[in-house]
Amino acid sequence: MQITTIGLDLAKHIFQVHAVDETGKVAIRKRLRRSEVLSFFAGLSPCLIGMEACATSHHWARELIKLGCTVRLMPPAYVKAYVKRGKTDAADAEAICEAVTRPSMRFVPVKSAEQQSVLMLHRMRALLIRQRTMLVNALRGHLAELGIVVAQGINRVRELIKLMTDDSADAVLPPLARRALAPLVDQLVDLQPRIRALEAELLAWHRQSQESRRLETIPGVGFITATALAATVTDPSQFRCGREFAAWLGLTPRPNSSGGKERLGRISKMGDGYLRTLLVVGATAVIRYARTKTAADTAWINSLLARKPARLASVALANKTARIAWAVLAKGEVYRAPVPAA
Repeated sequence: MQITTIGLDLAKHIFQVHAVDETGKVAIRKRLRRSEVLSFFAGLSPCLIGMEACATSHHWARELIKLGCTVRLMPPAYVKAYVKRGKTDAADAEAICEAVTRPSMRFVPVKSAEQQSVLMLHRMRALLIRQRTMLVNALRGHLAELGIVVAQGINRVRELIKLMTDDSADAVLPPLARRALAPLVDQLVDLQPRIRALEAELLAWHRQSQESRRLETIPGVGFITATALAATVTDPSQFRCGREFAAWLGLTPRPNSSGGKERLGRISKMGDGYLRTLLVVGATAVIRYARTKTAADTAWINSLLARKPARLASVALANKTARIAWAVLAKGEVYRAPVPAA
């Protein structure tokens, strides 16, 4: 009995295996504990293994590739269509085994441990920024109850912190309120250096990554966006063109066409929302700069702003930036500004 394809349903402790032979006949249906997974596959001949892309799938893919197996990761939404009935681990493993053999299936490239580490820096930075925003909003809300309001912006929070730490402001801020809000101020003061430390780590990795430095040459792409793209896009050849990459990020219109009539709606917002947010924010900064310039490289943006709202223009520019980023990664070149027509 020669096993050719295996569907592996991942979990925290109990894994489910569904294996078939060259004729498609079921050869193995088995539950494995976490400690038994590698020893089980080490006793088999190298074969095709399918898994759903999840938090731990890249780790298991790297371990199984070391054993000589061919591993394919698939988006869970694409595997769902092959589940016959019900929700069990055995049914999921069978669906994975079936889906991985489909010629039209789209696969997720396996990330290295270094790429996952860079993305962890991004996730931690985003988490700390969210926590900082929550603390700032709470501090603003409580102080507004006492009639203390400052201008918006994270840089203006220093005024609130200075007010909280100034002993001469007892007439404006009651001592009891100062003691109640002191934990918020302490956390704010502690978060900022932690965020800077994570950004320093990202900058250090950016300087030694050729792909990230090439991406930074694109207008609207800084080292934060460049490192996120370089760590996320493992293999740009997975996409046939820049539009496929933009569609993967959810920056293309969602079609709702039927009967020969094409209807395009808002952007689909599929894929990685973090990358999409970085690209839109960078495009917004480019548009703010372009409004004050009349250079040739800003003509397209200004013509679009004359016809469309600013937010729609920023999303359109983010789509364009995504396509340029794919070309930079796929061709291994830096961005070259378009030459104006004579």
